[in-house]
Amino acid sequence: MDLDSLKQAFNKYMEEGEEPQAFFAPGRVNLIGEHTDYNGGHVFPCALSVGTYALARKRKDRKICLYSMNFPDLGVIEVDKENLHYVKEREWSNYPLGVTAIFQKEGYEIKAGFDVTFYGNIPNGAGLSSSASIEVLTAVMLRELFDIKINMIDLIKLTQRAENEFVGVNCGIMDQFSIAAGKRDHAILLNCETLEYAQTPLKMDGLILVIANTNKRRGLAGSKYNERRSECEAALRILKQELEIDTLGDLTNKTFEKYAHLIKDSNLKKRARHAVYENNRTLMAVEKLNEGDIEGFGQLMNDSHRSLRDDYEVTGKELDALVEAAWKEGAIGSRMTGAGFGGCTISIISEDKVERFTERVGKEYTRKTGLEAEFYVVEVGDGAKPLGERKG
Repeated sequence: MDLDSLKQAFNKYMEEGEEPQAFFAPGRVNLIGEHTDYNGGHVFPCALSVGTYALARKRKDRKICLYSMNFPDLGVIEVDKENLHYVKEREWSNYPLGVTAIFQKEGYEIKAGFDVTFYGNIPNGAGLSSSASIEVLTAVMLRELFDIKINMIDLIKLTQRAENEFVGVNCGIMDQFSIAAGKRDHAILLNCETLEYAQTPLKMDGLILVIANTNKRRGLAGSKYNERRSECEAALRILKQELEIDTLGDLTNKTFEKYAHLIKDSNLKKRARHAVYENNRTLMAVEKLNEGDIEGFGQLMNDSHRSLRDDYEVTGKELDALVEAAWKEGAIGSRMTGAGFGGCTISIISEDKVERFTERVGKEYTRKTGLEAEFYVVEVGDGAKPLGERKG
C-alpha cells in the first residue's frame, strides 16, 4: 500500500491542519480451530500482512470526519462525537464510530473530534475480517491520539463490544484478538474462554500460505451459524446432567466418547463431536508445530475440514471442491476457514509450486462448480500498530 496515495486523499478530503499520524491493522486467518470459540475451546489464528491503513489527527472541535478510499461514493461522513449511534446508511463507518462510542461509554475521554482517512487492501468478501481490522485500527488510533491508558486485553474486549452492541453482530473475540496481538511469523493459540494465549512460531521454511476464495455468496452462513450454536448448547445441557463441565471445550475425546450415548439426537451428537475433537485437534496441531512436524500439522488441518464437512456440516460443495482439489495437488494441509457455506480455504503448499497449484486448483474448481476462485498468497504479519514517528 502506497501511503502517499492515502496522504493525497487525506489532504483532498480533510481541512488543512497538522500532519496526520499513520496506523495499520492487519486482516487475519484462522489456521485451525473452527467453531470452537463459542464452545469454550481454542483457536489458532495469525495476523496477515494485508490489512487496513489510516491517517488520522485530532481536531479542535467535536466533529468526527471519516473517509474511505475503498468506498469513495459515500464521500466524507461527518458526525458529532457526542451523538454516535448506528445508522445503516453509514455502512462501513459504523465500525470506527462504534469503537469511538464504546470507548466514551466506558469513560475513556475522547477530548475532541478527529479526521481520519482509511484504505484497506484486504480482498473484498474474502472472510479475512476487514470489519475487525478497522475496529482494532480505530482503537489503536484513539489510544495514541488521545493518550488513553488502556491495556491490550481491554482494548480487544471493547472492539468486540463495538461490533456486538453498536453494529449488532454477535461475533466472538478471535478476530479482534488476533488482529491486536498478532506477531510476524507467529500464530496465536488462544483459549476463547479464559483469553489465555501463547505466541507460537510458524516454521514455514520453503512453504507458503495460500488463501482461496470460493466467490460464493454466503446466504446460509448467518442462520446456520445460530443453528449450530444452539445445537451445541443443547448437547452441552445433556452432558452436564452427568458431567461437571462448563463448556464442550472442557472434554477430552475419550471422555466425550464415554458419555456420547447420553445424546440421543444424532445431529446434536455430531455437532458436539466436532466441537470436542476440533478443540483437541487444535492443541495437538500446535504441539506438532512446536516439534517442527509441519506434515503432521497439515494432516490435522485436513482432519479439521473432514469434521467440518461430515459432523458440523458447514462446508458445502464449493468449499469441498476447493479443498479436495488442493489435496489432489499436493497441499501439505488444506481446510475451510471461517463460518462456512462459502468464504475461503487456507492451504499450506511448497513455495515453488504456487503457480502450478493455483492454476490447477482453479481449473478443477471451475469445472466442478462453474465459479472462478481467487487466490491470495499471504504472509504472516504483525498486529495493529502506529506507523513511523508519533506526530504532534
